Formats: sequence, structure tokens, C-alpha cells
Amino acid sequence: MIFDEFTIKSLIRPIPDFPKPGNIFRDITPVFQSPRATRMVIDSLVQRYVESDFTHVGAIEARGFLLGAVVAYELNKPLILFRKKGKLPADVLSEPYDTNYEQSVLEVHADSLHEGDKVLLLDDIIASGATFLAAARLIRKMGANVYEVAGIVDLPELQGSELLQDIGIPTFTLTAFACNER
Repeated sequence: MIFDEFTIKSLIRPIPDFPKPGNIFRDITPVFQSPRATRMVIDSLVQRYVESDFTHVGAIEARGFLLGAVVAYELNKPLILFRKKGKLPADVLSEPYDTNYEQSVLEVHADSLHEGDKVLLLDDIIASGATFLAAARLIRKMGANVYEVAGIVDLPELQGSELLQDIGIPTFTLTAFACNER
């Protein structure tokens, strides 16, 4: 199936003033309500990474789980879950982070990765980059490295992709929106 950026972009719903006034939230749930669009997104990610040299897929709660589980399955890689505080049952490593609308803590099981592992890190959107940076710090705490950060949408005006690239973490997204783009 051929990837059609216009189709994917047209399905991403703008939600003004969520989760705070002045913000335009990019809701990807309509993408997952379309089997064709879902297949385009997943197939595009799988094709990009099918011959790549990484050991694990990392998925960030919650929308990253939708991508991460399928990509890990398709590429036959272990899946590592990065969750909000208090959601994981075993020993965890924790990392605080601030986005443009919340302060939170990201956690991962402490035994998820080992020295030399390389992680493809997935979430739906690269915005400020704060959540990805917290996950990257957790990955490094375990002696592993981030292979690349990937998502469906980049919001370049929030400079998350630029911030990640400036510290040596490659980024990839399927499409981008200007912050005020409808």
C-alpha cells in the first residue's frame, strides 16, 4: 500500500484549547478508526525499520502503545513500555518531565534493557520533545541507547525534533503540522 500523507493528515483532528487554552491538540484517533489509514501508518513504519539495526521497540503511554505493539510484532522485536508513574508493577526507574501543559513522571521496568541495546522509541506526536527526552534518559540509565525517535506527527514550531536532533537523537515522522494549522 502506498503511503498517502494527505489522507493521514486529513484524518488528524484538531481540537482547539485542549488540554489548555491556546493549545491545538492533534487527535490521531480518527487515523485508527480507518483500517486503510492505520495500515498505511504501520506499513510505513515497518518498511522504514525492517532492515534497521536496533534491538527493541519502546512505546510511550498511551498512544505510542498503539504503534509500538504492532511495529514490535511485525519486526519481531521485544516491546518496552514507558508508562506514567504508578502503572508498572515491578522495580522501576523514574524520570520527571515537563511538557507545555503538564508535569509528570515517566517510568520503565528497571530490567527492561541492558548495556548495548538500541531502542526505536515510538509515540504519536513529537511536540516539545519532553516525553521522548525523559524516555531517552531512562534508556541511558540502563546502559542502552536510542536508535531513533519516531511518530506520526511532528509539531516543528514546538522544537521537539530539533531539540532531540541537537543531542544526537535522530527523529522521523510521517507528517507535520504548523501549530496554528487547522
